[in-house]
Amino acid sequence: MTSTSTSTSAAQWFALPVLTGRLIRLRPMVAEDSAGYLAAAGTGADAEDVFRWVSTPGAAADGAPRTLDDAHADVLAGLAARAHGVRFPYAQVDAQTDEFAGSTSLYEVDPALRTLAVGHTWLGKRWWRTGHNTESKLLLLTHAFDTLGAARVVWHTDIYNERSQAAIARLGAVREAEMRKHRIRRDGSWRTTVQFSMTDDDWPAARKFLTERLAAHE
Repeated sequence: MTSTSTSTSAAQWFALPVLTGRLIRLRPMVAEDSAGYLAAAGTGADAEDVFRWVSTPGAAADGAPRTLDDAHADVLAGLAARAHGVRFPYAQVDAQTDEFAGSTSLYEVDPALRTLAVGHTWLGKRWWRTGHNTESKLLLLTHAFDTLGAARVVWHTDIYNERSQAAIARLGAVREAEMRKHRIRRDGSWRTTVQFSMTDDDWPAARKFLTERLAAHE
């Protein structure tokens, strides 16, 4: 997770380099991830907790994949989004066991404005509160700010998703706005979206905090 030159080409903003930490590795999602995706999602109440606020095309009413076909549909949707330059999905892989642990994506990538968004993120429940999510965010933000030279990173979340809002705020991101009727939920209701951002001015303090928080897990 060392810093590199910020003199980057536009193409580098749309690439998905492998990002490796001690606990987690981020690599481009592939079609063969479907079985791992389903296993990591879990079952029953665990799956409902994981996917309650995740925007996926899952067949179930709560968005959680119940079958291999559901998981495969989610994975293919992510790959199609990448092919169209809309969203760029990473697989989150446990660095110790090589198990598929979840997914996260980059989107709204704009090299000219040096900005991108992070979202469509989930981790299987067994990886909650283990340091995996902290390291994943540290890897992504290091890539954005130190490698790409981003000026701004953005997050969006449902106004009812208070757990996500608290987690984003803990990163050092600033709550900026509530966007009314921004998206439509799976149940057809309008979603008010809460937008957070972190700038390159905020990054040094956030990096220090995340590094110390990750060390505490170790």
